[in-house]
Amino acid sequence: MTAGSNSTSPFPVAPVGLSSRAQRFVEVDGIRVPRQDFRRHRDGWIERGIPVAEIDRAADFQDRWGGLALPPAPFYEGGPRILNAGCPKGSAAEGWSFPAGAGRVSMPYGFMIGPDGAFGIDAHRWTPLHAGTDGWVESLALAAHATRWARTVTRIRGRAVTSLDLEGYEPVPEVQGVTDTWWRGEDSLIALYRGEAVGLDAPQCLEAHVYEGLDEWGLHGG
Repeated sequence: MTAGSNSTSPFPVAPVGLSSRAQRFVEVDGIRVPRQDFRRHRDGWIERGIPVAEIDRAADFQDRWGGLALPPAPFYEGGPRILNAGCPKGSAAEGWSFPAGAGRVSMPYGFMIGPDGAFGIDAHRWTPLHAGTDGWVESLALAAHATRWARTVTRIRGRAVTSLDLEGYEPVPEVQGVTDTWWRGEDSLIALYRGEAVGLDAPQCLEAHVYEGLDEWGLHGG
């Protein structure tokens, strides 16, 4: 079975290219449900002026991620309930985006894949969170891993987040951070969630999660 299979097995196969930590997360904690086959809409979408390249881009996302349900994200009200592509929208001038999956609850924004492939939220303004969907999944896996191994987890909210001292920390590259980033220190990890603050023009929505007391496995496992 391959990542692009239409199998309805509830046991997902992680797409290639993820870290071993994220692969385990997808295959142990994820569930695969029957993915939506929106190719039947292809001709109708083309008649509506949606470029073939954008339909194919959404189809590629669906082949890689469609039907994958992952545990809730620690922010964004848990994130998408199930990853599923939707009808592309946009224009040649603005670029084209498509939905990445419906949220778990009613929210003032939706999860989208942007013109450059970034995973983000379509709020008051388009806000890319990660450079790709792989980065979003890596961030979920890292949050689950850090929660399991940290001695303490501290949440910091609002303007206090801007006073965090990141000297001595380095970015965690696999999360492909754009608006949201992860930082690794000597014995701790810090996740910075800026997406709602930027996308909704709401500084009070800034949030950071500080995972402290991590050993080498907690910091780098996977």
